[in-house]
Parts: sequence; C-alpha cells; structure tokens
Amino acid sequence: MLKAFSFWVAAVLVALAATVSAQDYQVIAVRNGGSISGTVKWSGPTPHLAAVPINKDPLVCDPNSRKTRDLERLIIGPHAGVANTVVFLKDISRGKAMDLPQQRRFLDQRSCRYEPHILLVPANSELQMKSSDATLHTIHMEGAATYNLPFPFTNQVVARKMPTVGLVSLRCNGGHTWMNAEMFVVPHPYYAVTDENGSFELSDVPPGEYQVVAWHEGWNVMRQEATYDVLTEKRTQRPVFAPARTWEKKVTVQPNSGAEVNFVISEK
Repeated sequence: MLKAFSFWVAAVLVALAATVSAQDYQVIAVRNGGSISGTVKWSGPTPHLAAVPINKDPLVCDPNSRKTRDLERLIIGPHAGVANTVVFLKDISRGKAMDLPQQRRFLDQRSCRYEPHILLVPANSELQMKSSDATLHTIHMEGAATYNLPFPFTNQVVARKMPTVGLVSLRCNGGHTWMNAEMFVVPHPYYAVTDENGSFELSDVPPGEYQVVAWHEGWNVMRQEATYDVLTEKRTQRPVFAPARTWEKKVTVQPNSGAEVNFVISEK
C-alpha cells in the first residue's frame, strides 16, 4: 500500500511539474531565427520484429488475408532512415507560437490500425478521434492522459482535451491487441516526427545553444500479457513493449542559419 501511495504521489508531482513547464513557455516574435535539421539512421542488421496474429474481425482488419499484423514499432526506409522518431528541443522556454501539423492531432482507426502512429498534441488543446472501421474499437490511454473511449459508430468524431504534458500510450480494448500508438502532449512547438527517410526539421528557432533529443518508442516485445475482451468474454494475449529509448546531442543555432544534427541508432 505504501509503495502504491508513493508511486501515486510521484506521478502527481511529475504531472504538476509538467503543467508548470507548459505554462512557463513564452511565445515571442522570433527575429533572426535559425533551423535545426538532420536525420535519424539505423546502423547494423535489422532486428527480427514480432508480428501478432489477426484473430478478430478479419474482414475488417485483414482484407488482404495476411493473417498477421506488424506492430509498426520500427520502420526503416530503403536508405536506413528511421521513421516515427520524435525529435525535440529539451531546454527551450521562449520561441514561436504553436504550429504543429494538424494531421498529428487527429487519430483515425482504419483497418484496425492507428493513423498516424505517432501523435503530437499541444498541451491544453484537443485530440480528435474517429473510427473508419465497421467494428467496435475502444481507445485505452495510459500516461499523461487516461481515457477509455468506445467507438461503436463509423466516422463519428470524438474530442478530448489534453491538459497535462507528457507521453500517452494508446491501445485498443476492443480485442484488437496489435493496435498501438504513442502520443506526446507537448509544451512548445519545437517537436518533429521523422519521415520515411529519417529526416526532420525544426524551424524558427531563436539563436542559442540547445539540447536536441531523439526519442524512439522502442521495438522489442518483452512479453505477452493476458487481457480480457469484454465483448467475446475471452482472454487473449497483448504484447508488452520494451521501454522507449532516447539519444541527445548539443547544437548551436546561429542567427539566420541552419544547424545540422544527425543521429545513428542501433539494436545495441
């Protein structure tokens, strides 16, 4: 009991600190700003990635009869670029206004997968969600937001405010155990998600020195845990993922100039 209470207190303190951090960010007119661009590349052999059997709603979830679904936890492009890596500035308190892409704030459930796989939502704004699938999905969130939202109807948009900065893991509680996504609720706009080439860019950065962080959700499955599907009244197995991984580099942004930061990540 004491251990659980201590964990709860620590979680509350972290949430409060994150909220204060979001409030402390100041929007200013960025004059003579620069940019930070670069890539996240994979080094070494591609690891074996687990696949999960599609054992529910195959007509909706598996129209091509592939029988299994990739968990989308590690996407390496043809030139070794690593997609879906979140790159952000760790130590910035003043800068431009929020201009994160709208498509990172809208979640669709299509063919029993989340689109996009990585979400970026400004603190105190809404995440909009819908399901394009003719089956019941239930979005279960853990972390900086805790919701359990059923989607019994197609194309019905549901919105929820995200007041607390931090990471949120999304899963389906409707029995589609392979569905997974990650969401950052962010205090400032200097966040980017790498594309299929592993490329990213942060624009209108005030001149100065910064710590650039590359965050990846992790690709290894640690174990399978039993979960209960309330609709079928059956137990099934849900993958439990290894912890996320981060890399950091320092960079200096000069006025009206571009700085380059490249990351190389691997299995080790």
